[in-house]
Amino acid sequence: MGVYRLAKNHTSIAFVLLASLALSACTSTSSTSATSPASVDALQLTSSSAPLSGGGALQVVKDLPAPQNTQNGNEQPLSPNDVLEVNVFQVDNLNRTVQVDAGGQISLPLIGTISAAGKTVRQLEQEIETAYGANYLQSPDVSVFVKESIGQRITVDGEVARAGIFPVSSNSSLIDAIALAGGFNAVGDAKKVFVYRNIGPNTLVANYNVEEIRAGKSRNPRIYGGDKIVVFASKSKIALNNLKDALGVASSAARIAVIP
Repeated sequence: MGVYRLAKNHTSIAFVLLASLALSACTSTSSTSATSPASVDALQLTSSSAPLSGGGALQVVKDLPAPQNTQNGNEQPLSPNDVLEVNVFQVDNLNRTVQVDAGGQISLPLIGTISAAGKTVRQLEQEIETAYGANYLQSPDVSVFVKESIGQRITVDGEVARAGIFPVSSNSSLIDAIALAGGFNAVGDAKKVFVYRNIGPNTLVANYNVEEIRAGKSRNPRIYGGDKIVVFASKSKIALNNLKDALGVASSAARIAVIP
């Protein structure tokens, strides 16, 4: 009889502990995310630009425009430190793998240095063809491939499986970027995915609902090199995870209580 009362008392303590932890789960949700959900709500309610410490302004928009340095939104220009593969059709001894130097130039056989930074791949191809065609080759056919691009990297942060900096192709989308980071983690909110993009001196940010994108209800926006993607935490998912932890603790306490 004494053992039964002891078990009953311990079980009661377990359920009190469960209730306490469950309440804690509902009221403490910001510790699992670098930026609290309240900050997200405040960001969404922003109706005017907020000044940035380094100059320019942070502005919330419904949809992000293409960066100013793209040509009709399709191709970003080359940047210093990009690694290029230059091939001249049927003239293998002129093929080279070159890196755009700090001054934005590359060096090629016979024609010497050519400015590359700020130009699209097609513009550079045409300029190289013109240079070779002027004195050395008849109707040269030049192909330029970008092997590595500093300007074609994005940052994915927040509630994803593998936050980090990732290379992107010229036609990458938001869904592609999330996949590169391993998808959402246990508390990531697919409805609160924010993309930051520098447009001139200002930084624009837009909130995209990945659930709607996956369901085909919203378009899948294009992602450009230099974009920063932040996934915020879901309050309900955090509360559910904390509740599961609380249930686990209570269950363990109940099992201990019935041990003779």
